[in-house]
Amino acid sequence: MENELLNSIFTKLLLVYFVLWLIQFFSYVLEISNSNNKLFKIANLIILIVSILLIFILPYEAFIDTTNGIYYTHGLDTKYTYLISILYTTIISLISIIKHKAISNKKAIPIYILVLCFILSGLIQYFRPEITIIAQIETFICMIMYFTIENPDLKMLNQMELAKEQAERANRAKSDFLSSMSHEIRTPLNAIVGLSEDNLTYKDKLPPEVVENSTDIMSASQTLLEIVGNILDINKIEANKMEIVESNYDFVHEITSMCKITQTRIGEKNVNFHLNMADDIPYELIGDKGKVKEIINNLLTNAIKYTEEGEINLTIKCINDTSKNISNLIITCQDTGRGIKAEYINKLFTKFERLDIEKNTTTEGTGLGLAITKALVDMMGGKINVQSQFGKGSLFVVNIPQKISKLARPMSEKEIVSTSSKIFTNNSTINEVKIETPKTQPIINTSYGMKKVLIVDDNKLNIKVARRALDSFNFEIDECYDGQECLNKVINGNEYDLILMDIMMPNMNGEMALQKLKEHANFKIPTIALTADAVAGAKEKYVSEGFIDYIAKPFSKDQIKEKLDIVFKNNDSSKIISNDSETKVEEVQEEIPKYDPNVDRFKDVPAYVVGSDDDK
Repeated sequence: MENELLNSIFTKLLLVYFVLWLIQFFSYVLEISNSNNKLFKIANLIILIVSILLIFILPYEAFIDTTNGIYYTHGLDTKYTYLISILYTTIISLISIIKHKAISNKKAIPIYILVLCFILSGLIQYFRPEITIIAQIETFICMIMYFTIENPDLKMLNQMELAKEQAERANRAKSDFLSSMSHEIRTPLNAIVGLSEDNLTYKDKLPPEVVENSTDIMSASQTLLEIVGNILDINKIEANKMEIVESNYDFVHEITSMCKITQTRIGEKNVNFHLNMADDIPYELIGDKGKVKEIINNLLTNAIKYTEEGEINLTIKCINDTSKNISNLIITCQDTGRGIKAEYINKLFTKFERLDIEKNTTTEGTGLGLAITKALVDMMGGKINVQSQFGKGSLFVVNIPQKISKLARPMSEKEIVSTSSKIFTNNSTINEVKIETPKTQPIINTSYGMKKVLIVDDNKLNIKVARRALDSFNFEIDECYDGQECLNKVINGNEYDLILMDIMMPNMNGEMALQKLKEHANFKIPTIALTADAVAGAKEKYVSEGFIDYIAKPFSKDQIKEKLDIVFKNNDSSKIISNDSETKVEEVQEEIPKYDPNVDRFKDVPAYVVGSDDDK
C-alpha cells in the first residue's frame, strides 16, 4: 500500500512536469512569433493551475506485470495529461504555420522537432503504453535550444556581434556625415577665401575698412577650415582609419613654405617668430609629409593662439643614423605665452580639452589640435614632451624618425662659395630661416604663353573664384558646368592645355568624365582634380584614377601657382618681378647664421614626458 501511494505521488508529479514544460514552451512560441499578450499569459496561468489540481484529484491507475517487468499508468490523470499535450501541440503547430514569417528558421527548428517527436511518442505509446519517452523528448528539445539559440553565452555573443555591427554602421554613418559636412563647408569657404584674397590684391585702391574686413574674413575662414580638418582627423584616428602614406619630400622646403603661411596668423600681435633649421637636415626624407607638417603646424598654431607678446621659436635639429638610413628629427617649439598650470598638464593631450577655459573664452578652436598631434606622433613611432611655466611660456619637444632618401642635393658653384665662407667665418650649425614678409611685396606676374584652360564646376561662384585666381597668369579661360559638357567640348575639337575638374557634379561627375575622356586615344590634356574632398588619402586616390594632381578647396593663388609650375614645368626665367613699376632681377643672398638654436629649458621646472609615468 505504501509503495502504491509513493508511485501515485511521483507519477502525478511527473505528469505535472509534462504539462508545465509544454505550457512554458507554448509561451516561448508565442514570444518568438510576436503573439504574446496579457490574455494568453492569464489563460496559460489558469490552465496550469487547473491542470495541477485535476492531475492530483483525478484517479490514478497503474498496470503492473511483474513477470515481464511492464509498468505504466492509464488512469484519468494520465489521459488528461495526454489530452492537454495534444491540444497544446496542435495550437503550437497552427501558430508556427500562421506566423512562419515572424519566426526565424533557427528558432523554428525546436518547434518542428517537438511536433514530430510528440506525434512519434503518441504512436509508440498507443501500441506500447509501457514505453514512455516524453521526458526524453522534452530534454532533447531543451538541449537543442540551449546549444543553438538560448545558450546565455551564445546569446551574449550574438548580442555583442549585433552591437558591433550597429556600432560599425553608426561609425560609417558618422564618417559619411563628416565627409559630406567637410565637402559642403569647403565649397562655400572656397568662394569666401578666394574672393577675400582677390580683394586684397586691390588693397591700394580699396578703403582701409574693406582691406581690414577681407583680412579678418580670411583669418576666420582659416580657423573654420582648421576646425573641420581637426574633426575629420580625430574621427579617422578613433576609427583606426588614419594611415601613414610615405613619399619622398624636401623637408626644409616644405616646412619653410608652411611657416610662411602659418605665421600670418600672428596678425597684429607684438610677437616675433623665428624658424631655425639645422644645416645637417637631409635634403630629401621619406615619410608622411602631410602628417609631419600637420604636427609642426599644430604646435606652431597652438603657440600663436596663447602668445600675446614676446616671441615664438621653432627650432628643428636632427640626429642622422646613416647606418640605418634614419634621421631623427628633433622639433622644438618654444613660446613666451600664457604657459600651463601644473594641474592641467596631464590633460593637455585629451581631446576637446580647453585648459583654464574661464580665461581662454576668446581663444578659437575645439581643443583637438594637441590630441591629434600626440596621436600622429605615436603613429609615426615618435615621442612628444612638454615643459611649461605658468605665466612665462611653454616648450614642446617632438622626436620623429624619418627615412633618409638623399642627404644632400648637388650644389651650384655659388652655393659652394657661400658654404665655404660660412665654414671659415662661423661655426654655428643652425640657420635662422628668414621668412618675414616685407611691407612692400614684389608683385610676381607669370606668363604661360596664352595657354588655354578649361574650368569644370557646377558652382558658378567657384568658377568665378578659379577665374580670379588665374587672372594674373595670362590664360585663355573656358568654362563648363558638368562632366558631360566637358566631354562634349573636348570631343567636339576644343583644345586645352589644362583642365581643372571638380568632382561632385550633376549629370556626370569628374571621375567619370576623366574616365570617358581617357577612352579616346588622342586625349592627352593634363587634368587636375579641383575638389572640396579633402580627406586623408584624397590626393593618392585621384592620382591613381588618372588626374595628374589634386587641389583641395579652398585654395589660394599660391597653391594654384605651385601646381601650374609643375604642370607646365615653368622655369625662373618666366617670372617678371616688379616693385614700384620698376622691373628688376633680384638675387637672393643666403644670410650668415646668427641665431643661437640652443633652447634652454625652464629652470627648476620638470619636463612632462607624454607616455611616461608622469602621464598617469
